[in-house]
Amino acid sequence: MKSVLDLLQSIAATPALLVALIALLGLVLQHKSAGDTIKGTVKTFVGFLVLTAGAGVVQQALAPFGAMFQQAFGVRGIVPNNEAIVAVALKQYGVATAWIMLLGMVVNILIARFTRFKHIFLTGHHTLYMACMFAVIMAVAGFHSFWQILVGALALGAIMSLSPWILQPFMRTMTGSDDVGLGHFGGGGYWLAGAIGHLVGRKGDKKPTSTEEIKFPKGMAFLRDSTVAIALTMIVLYVIVALFAGPHFVASKYPDAGNYIIYAITLGGTFAAGVFIILAGVRLILAEIVPAFKGISERLVPNAIPALDCPIVFPFAPNAVLIGFLTSFVGGLVSMPIMALTKLPIVLPGVVPHFFCGATAGVFGNSRGGWKGAVLGAFVQGIAISFLPIALMPVLGSLGFADTTFSDFDFITMGIYYGLLGRLGQVGVIIGLVVMYAVIVAGSVVLSRRAKKAVAEGAPTGSGSTGATSVGAH
Repeated sequence: MKSVLDLLQSIAATPALLVALIALLGLVLQHKSAGDTIKGTVKTFVGFLVLTAGAGVVQQALAPFGAMFQQAFGVRGIVPNNEAIVAVALKQYGVATAWIMLLGMVVNILIARFTRFKHIFLTGHHTLYMACMFAVIMAVAGFHSFWQILVGALALGAIMSLSPWILQPFMRTMTGSDDVGLGHFGGGGYWLAGAIGHLVGRKGDKKPTSTEEIKFPKGMAFLRDSTVAIALTMIVLYVIVALFAGPHFVASKYPDAGNYIIYAITLGGTFAAGVFIILAGVRLILAEIVPAFKGISERLVPNAIPALDCPIVFPFAPNAVLIGFLTSFVGGLVSMPIMALTKLPIVLPGVVPHFFCGATAGVFGNSRGGWKGAVLGAFVQGIAISFLPIALMPVLGSLGFADTTFSDFDFITMGIYYGLLGRLGQVGVIIGLVVMYAVIVAGSVVLSRRAKKAVAEGAPTGSGSTGATSVGAH
């Protein structure tokens, strides 16, 4: 039994395989030919591997940047890291995490099947991390064995449905349809960035200037190529940080680096290469998963929307990716002296979360507010993911994880929400769950009435499943 559970967990935690299997199911349900089915499945699988490889290249390039930055400017503190805290927690809560993850995915599908919240969350590693956090919190609240797994799975299924749903109005603006959603547990931060962009974009009648429409002087027109702009910007940043860190530190920390300036230049170029690989993988995935998913949408879960990892939005505004990363990181830097002055724990800006979350926030801010929305939205998101972990730390500290914390918006907010309610015992957590599902039920009722009214008035409803917040009515 354990071997079967381990196999299912491994499949669910491997995005490339999970999404490829989803594509396979969709193509089979559409009665596609064997050749088309094999081609679509393999290209989806390879596309996700390309995306994952690109993300790995970016992370490998960012690791030395973070180390050199801390050395250069003498900053010390807590670096939020999802992987670190999950690795520790899995040693004690591994079995419960696996069951919560698998059953949470089932709950997510059931919600998509029977309510107006139609997203199927397909980012396996984030599902694993959230399941692990819920396993720990439910155990501390007094749930054990069956009840720990059941309550944790219900909590997981709810956030897997709600997080992509609040982002869909912005996704619709970017893509022009409801064919794809965003499945990444930084959703609250991306919604915040999009809302700020929406407010910025509403000023005046003129359409806001997108990051992709920024006009450069004739002699700098080459910067319109996002790969060139990212490479040059990151090379400059890496060289500056390397100069401040000094050759002795670089040589001792990275003995195979060679000349420290050449090493910095290479890392900047490597970062740009990683982003280029990510964009190539995303384009390959979108070309296959959207048509394949129609089989599931038509046969199993009407109007289902695949919710994919955050790099899925990068091709819609590549310049906003760089702007969002930089301004989110600046938000983290600005937060540090405020923490010091107010005697709060110092949370260092982790370059990995500020890249993936900041870049995504930049794209969301740009979707409604142009380059101003990208800058302001990502900056505020960067401040949010700097201060919110401080509020989570007391909850995690009581769980025995005082020296680390989660880094992404939804992990933090859900951890605070259920962690604080868990201090009231099982009743507190149950109340929290009831509230979450009341939102889903009430939201479904409102969205159904809206759809019926639109039909009665003869207005197009699209999928009719994702609805829109007041911010989404663009």
